[in-house]
Amino acid sequence: MGQDYLAEVTKEAMGASKNQLSQITVSSDRDISLGPGLASVPERLLLAHARGEVLIVAGAGISQPSKLPNFRELVIKIYKKLDSAVHAVISIVPLGAHNQYEANHSGLTNQQSAEVNRFISGDYDVVLGMLERRMDGQSHGKSRVRQALADEFRTPSPKPASIHRALIRLADRGSTVTIATTNFDLLLEDAARSLKQSVQSYALGGIPRPGHSEDFSGVLHIHGALGRDPSRASNLILTDQDFGEFYLRRRVVPDFIYDSARLFNIVLVGYSANDPPMRYLFNAVAADGTRFKDLKERFTFIGGKVVPDSVSLEDWRGRGITPIPYDEENGHEALLGTLERWAKLSPNNGKRSLVDTEMKGIVRKRRSAASDAERDLFDHLIRRSDHNERVRFAALVSQQGADLGWLDAITTIATEKELESL
Repeated sequence: MGQDYLAEVTKEAMGASKNQLSQITVSSDRDISLGPGLASVPERLLLAHARGEVLIVAGAGISQPSKLPNFRELVIKIYKKLDSAVHAVISIVPLGAHNQYEANHSGLTNQQSAEVNRFISGDYDVVLGMLERRMDGQSHGKSRVRQALADEFRTPSPKPASIHRALIRLADRGSTVTIATTNFDLLLEDAARSLKQSVQSYALGGIPRPGHSEDFSGVLHIHGALGRDPSRASNLILTDQDFGEFYLRRRVVPDFIYDSARLFNIVLVGYSANDPPMRYLFNAVAADGTRFKDLKERFTFIGGKVVPDSVSLEDWRGRGITPIPYDEENGHEALLGTLERWAKLSPNNGKRSLVDTEMKGIVRKRRSAASDAERDLFDHLIRRSDHNERVRFAALVSQQGADLGWLDAITTIATEKELESL
């Protein structure tokens, strides 16, 4: 019944005018709930991901479950190794203090005091640049600052967390895995290996040019990668001088981001609004959004309490990035659950049997009795599908003896697709 019903009703619907069918077109503002307690993801992003048009950019937050520090914590740990006097001051600065905090500068030199002030302001790249120039005179791979960083990342050897594996699955575009990161660690590569996936690793100037072909693949370390061999120096974007070198003079990173933003919907995971990379990565891109209409929408997952912080949401929107809020309680469990669920339902590499099970569970109820979340998810799974897959779903729904409302929904969505081509 499913295939015949779908063909017959679609034919009838195509005889209607666009105005008659305008009430069934998908809303670009629709958010799809992937499950209870999980983040609701904009459907336009889910559809872009189904087409292979999403590039995930992962930040330090994804490696914290592996006991690696974020940028602020890294600065504190480096000072603990290299300058105990400054460490004693900055280690007690409250998170988010900014310029409202009065530090005790007694016993510090003017240089040390300047570094403390920059730390309080949250300018961590500047702080490390000042420390490196004070201790080593210049930036280089064997500086004491960079050696302290390497020791922090290599001892003990960190292991990938569940979120690394979820992101590798989600970064699978069907024929290749592509994910960018500003992290120096190789945990995404380790996660891919644990999933029996073969991925290449690239850093800085060696990163392939963005494109939709299979050549644009691998784990792309846009701020450099810390190699496994401790005897070899690694080029890293760590200090303000490094950002100036690779963002302003060589333009390696901006060119990559500009090209990517025209080809993919960029999704940030593991960043806070105050992370230094955010200042460099997306402020210029947001400004160009008013001039270049081919720039695609950027998104970020933002943690908070159960009720989203409206000010934080607007802060991200003001940077030209659409926030996707989630409840950060229980160690950001909702974020991990959302990414895992999204990956499992992915049409690129997810299991068809899981999607079928989901559909069967939803259609046990009459469509009118189902929740909005259930109807929206059902409709999305149909909407992202091609004609053959929709026919298969219609047959599956019919076999379950489901309410005709579900079949009507399939036909309506099929009509949407036909109208788009008129």
